[in-house]
Amino acid sequence: MMAAADNATPLMVLEAIAIDTETTGLDPRKAWAVELAAVRISAGKVVPDPVYRKLVRPPEPIPRAAAAIHGIDDTMVSAAPPFVAAWPDFAAFMGRGAVVIGHAIGFDLAVLRRECERAGLPWTRPRTLDTLLLAEVAQPDLAEYSLDSLASWLGITIEGRHSGLGDARACAELFLALVPRLRQRGIRTLAEAEQACRTLTEVLDQHHRAGWVEPVSPPLRSDREAVFARIDSYPYRHTVGEIMQAPPRMTAADAPLREALGTMVGERISSLFVHPPGADPTKLRPEQLGIVTERDILRALANRGPDALGEPVAAVMATPLAAVPADAFVYRAIGRMGRLGVRHLGAVDEAGVVVGAVSARDLLRLRAGEAVTLGDAIDQAEDVEGLAAAWATLPRVAAALMAEKVSARNIAAVISRELGALTRQAAVIAEARMREAGQGEPPCPYAVAVLGSAGRGESLLAMDQDNALFFATGAPDGPEDRWFAALGIHLASILNEVGLPFCKGGVMGKTPEWRGSVATWRERIAAWVRRSRPQDLLSVDIFFDLRPVHGDAAIANDLRAAAFDAAKGEIAFAKLLAESAGAVELGLGFFGGFRSQGGRLDLKRTGTFPIVTAARALAIRHHVVERSTPERLAAVGSRGVGGQHDLQGLVDAYGTFLDLVLGQQLDDLEHGVPAGNSVVIKRLAARDRERLRLGLEQVAQIDWLTRDLLIGR
Repeated sequence: MMAAADNATPLMVLEAIAIDTETTGLDPRKAWAVELAAVRISAGKVVPDPVYRKLVRPPEPIPRAAAAIHGIDDTMVSAAPPFVAAWPDFAAFMGRGAVVIGHAIGFDLAVLRRECERAGLPWTRPRTLDTLLLAEVAQPDLAEYSLDSLASWLGITIEGRHSGLGDARACAELFLALVPRLRQRGIRTLAEAEQACRTLTEVLDQHHRAGWVEPVSPPLRSDREAVFARIDSYPYRHTVGEIMQAPPRMTAADAPLREALGTMVGERISSLFVHPPGADPTKLRPEQLGIVTERDILRALANRGPDALGEPVAAVMATPLAAVPADAFVYRAIGRMGRLGVRHLGAVDEAGVVVGAVSARDLLRLRAGEAVTLGDAIDQAEDVEGLAAAWATLPRVAAALMAEKVSARNIAAVISRELGALTRQAAVIAEARMREAGQGEPPCPYAVAVLGSAGRGESLLAMDQDNALFFATGAPDGPEDRWFAALGIHLASILNEVGLPFCKGGVMGKTPEWRGSVATWRERIAAWVRRSRPQDLLSVDIFFDLRPVHGDAAIANDLRAAAFDAAKGEIAFAKLLAESAGAVELGLGFFGGFRSQGGRLDLKRTGTFPIVTAARALAIRHHVVERSTPERLAAVGSRGVGGQHDLQGLVDAYGTFLDLVLGQQLDDLEHGVPAGNSVVIKRLAARDRERLRLGLEQVAQIDWLTRDLLIGR
C-alpha cells in the first residue's frame, strides 16, 4: 500500500496510481463500467508489474458505438464479475491515501462514484491529478489536449489505445514526461500542481457542466500540531559540540585489552577510540581511527577467556570510526547512530579532525521521531529521485519545529545544514555521472561551498542555488577548469531537479565567475578590494559567507580567510559592498502604515536583506570572521563599535522577520503557493503586527547606523 503524499512531495518522486475506465457511454450519470485498469508510478518510473486489469459485466447491453471504440462487447464480459464484486480489489490496488492520476480523470471519478452509489458501496474521493489539466499548465498554447495529441507531442508510444490498461500506461508515461516541463514553470510539488490546475477555471467549468467530478482536490491544509505533535525539539536546538566528550579518550592499537578495560572502568566510559601506535591523537581523521567498546571486550572474554585481556586492542576494534561534524545538530547524530546501528560516534571539526566523542548514553533521553532520519536520508541518497524524496520532508520538519515553538533562527540553521548536505550529496552524484561518462576522477583536490544564507545558517524555505567551486591548481579554461565546469553543470542540474532552482544571478559553480583555482580566486579577491564602483561588486559580498560542504574544506576556508585579511582596514571596500546592495526599501510609510502591495509586505527587501548586508559589511570592515548575522552584530558590539542597544535591536528585528516569514512560507506551501519572502499583513495577530512595526522602525535607521559604524564611530 502506498503512503499518503505530503503537500510538499516533489512530482518527480510522487508515488501514485494511474487509472482508466472503459464504459458503456460518455454520460457518467448513465454509463456503466466495463473495464477497470491501473498501473503504479514509483520513483519516477512506471512500474511494469503488478498492474490491474479487470473486465466488468454491466447490467445492460454494451452499445455498439461504445464497443467499436474500446473493443469490449457483451460476449467478452459475459463471465466477468459485476462492479460490486470487482470494486474491492480495484480499491485495494489503488490503496488508501494514494494520489490517483488520470487523463480527464473527472469522468472516471464520476463513473466510479456513480457505480459505488448504485451498488451501495462507500465512496471516498481520492486525491487526484489530471494530465489533461497539467498539460495545459505546462504548455498553454497547444491546439488540443487529447491523449493522442499529447502522446505525439511528447514522443510517447501508446500500446493498446482505448483499452483500459493501455490508456492507464499512456497516462502514467504522460505524467512523467510533463514533470520536467512543469518544473520549468516553477511547479515542483503536488500542492503546487493542484493549485496551478485550479486556475484553469474555464476547463473546470466545462467538466462540471458535463457532470464530472472535480478533477483536482480542494485545498488540503495539514495540521502542523498533528504531523509531529510529539517531536522533541532539543535535537534541533543543540549541536553535537555541546554534548560531546572533549577531548575524546583514546588508546593505541598495540595497547593490551587489559589496559583499555581498566581505563573504561576507571573513567566510567563505554568506549575508547583507537589510534595507530606513535601517532598524534590530536591530528587524526575518522578513517585513521578505530573504536573498542565494552561489548567488544566482553565478547573477546566470552570467546577466548581471560587470555584475551593480553591481546592488543587492534584484535577486537572496529574500523573505521563513524563520525558527525561537531557543529551538526544533535538530530544528525541520532539519525546516524540509528542507520548504522552503532552506539558511539566521533565528532569532527571543520578540518575533519576528530575532536570529541558522543555516545548513545548522551542521547538516551532525546527522542525526535522519524524527523531525525532527514539528514541521513540525504547523505545516503544514490540518485536524484532518492535525494528529492529526502529533501521533500524538510517543510514537514520545519512545520513540526515551529509548532514546538522553536525559533525561526534555529529552524533556519537546521534548513541550512541540510541544504549544505543536499549540495554535498549532489556533488557526489555529479562525480559519479562524470565517471560514468568517461570523464574520470577529479584532476586535483577541490571543494564545493555554499554561499549566502546557506553559508550563514539562515536559509528558510524560499531558496535557490548559491554555490562555488574551488580547486587546487589550473588556469581559466585549462583542462582542470573544463573538468570542474562539467562537474558544476551536473551539480546545478541535479539540485534544480531535486527542487533547488538555478540561481537567477548565476552564483553557481558552473559559471566561470564562481569557479576557479586557488590562484584564480586569490587574483579575484585582490581585484575586488581595488574596485572603486559599487556596481562592480554585485554578489561579491556573499563570498564572505561561504561554508565548505564537500571535498577539501581547507581550500575554501583558506580563501575565505585570505579574503577577510585582504579586506582588513579597507574601509572604502566595505562601504562599496554596502552601497552595492542599494538603498534600503522602507516597510513603513510616512504615517507609520505598512507599505504592502496586494496585501503582502516583502520582508526580505524591507527587513532581512538590509540587516544582513549591514552586518556583513561591518564584519568585513572590523575583521569579524563569524558567519551568522546575529553573531556578526554581537561581535561588532563586543569590540566597542556602536551602541549595544542599536545592535541588539537589529538582532531582535531579524529574529522577528524570520519568524513571520517562515510562518507565512509554511502556510503558503500548504495551499500550493511557492514559498516566498512576503507576509500577508491582515493575517498577522495584533502582537505580531506590533513586533513587525518595531522591527521595521529599527531598519529605518540602518543607513546612518551603518555609515557611522563603518568608519568606527
